Amino acid sequence: MQASLYDFSPLARMLVMGFLLGSGPLLMVYLRHRRASPLGRMHALALVTLFLTFDLVMFGAFTRLTDSGLGCPDWPGCYGEASPLGASAEIAQAQQAMPTGPVTPGKAWIEMVHRYLAMGVGLLIVVLAVAAWRGRKPANDFGGSNPWWPTLTLIWVCIQGAFGAWTVTMKLFPAIVTLHLLGGYVLLALLTVQALQLARQQGLGLVVDVAPRLRLWITLALVLLAAQSATGAWVSTNYAVLACTEFPKCQGSWWPLMDFAGGFEIWRPLGFDSHGAHISFQALTAIHFTHRLTAVVTLIVLASVVMLLRDHAGLHKPVRALAALLVLQLVTGLSNVVLDWPIVAAVLHTGGAGAMVVVLTWLLMSTLSRVNQIAALNPAAGPTP
Repeated sequence: MQASLYDFSPLARMLVMGFLLGSGPLLMVYLRHRRASPLGRMHALALVTLFLTFDLVMFGAFTRLTDSGLGCPDWPGCYGEASPLGASAEIAQAQQAMPTGPVTPGKAWIEMVHRYLAMGVGLLIVVLAVAAWRGRKPANDFGGSNPWWPTLTLIWVCIQGAFGAWTVTMKLFPAIVTLHLLGGYVLLALLTVQALQLARQQGLGLVVDVAPRLRLWITLALVLLAAQSATGAWVSTNYAVLACTEFPKCQGSWWPLMDFAGGFEIWRPLGFDSHGAHISFQALTAIHFTHRLTAVVTLIVLASVVMLLRDHAGLHKPVRALAALLVLQLVTGLSNVVLDWPIVAAVLHTGGAGAMVVVLTWLLMSTLSRVNQIAALNPAAGPTP
């Protein structure tokens, strides 16, 4: 059964669902930190929001990897209903017409739970932005909240919502799905900055003095991780993982036959090139192999950051976390290839990349110069690099 791509009739009921989901963490933060200062409560809420956003990114990966992205082929509801319960007849009809298609009751629930969670996280981000503006103080007064990062985060989560809608209405268009995943990582970085700034404004965050070249290494690692995540998202959204099912070789060769032009033709439908022909196996191989090549460079740089910073006091926790995540990414990445893309390993691989974004942002913020530390504490200051 065909459904209108956009049907806003269930939006009010879905907003209520998102409000109820977001109210739980809000109540928990208030009850556990009711004796804390306003900044202390905001800090706790930022950490909870960061944790739930990380869970949302993981669940988004699960949604994609279980082929549930079109479990409800319209937006924001499911066949014009607020939940799959109200759309059971339409879902059954779609499944009967295409038994192996994208619409089943299980896939519809996975897709809608992802949307409910996104609305709950959105509510928490709205609360953070409102609280930051209410708690700001004059430019020459310290101790107030900085409203600019929460505002930027709120704007970004709205953009993410738009990409979520386009993911469905454009039928899993690879470029849109890739940008949606990368946008989730950007959201994690923005929330990490907020949490660290709020901690620092309470005197809880430490700033470690390191040589400028070491900060350059951290920045380079973050840039390479972004590029590596982009190639990984492109592999996942084009279902190119199984183009190479052995390691370290691919298809029995160190350099298999590849079509890079076809593989990195960005604006095209899923499974097809821009002319409507099916994408070639050589193009899928190029997508997969490029991810392997960028992984080698990224791994070397990240390992170098671990080695260069391992002895710096105050950075032991993020450096150890980064080292553990490197091992996790290596193990799960290899598992995806040699074990036929098990869903647990694939979801953990996506989550590991998100966790690395958090840790590298943590490292970058923890090595700010003293001048930038003062600027970060000033509530009138806007976002700084």
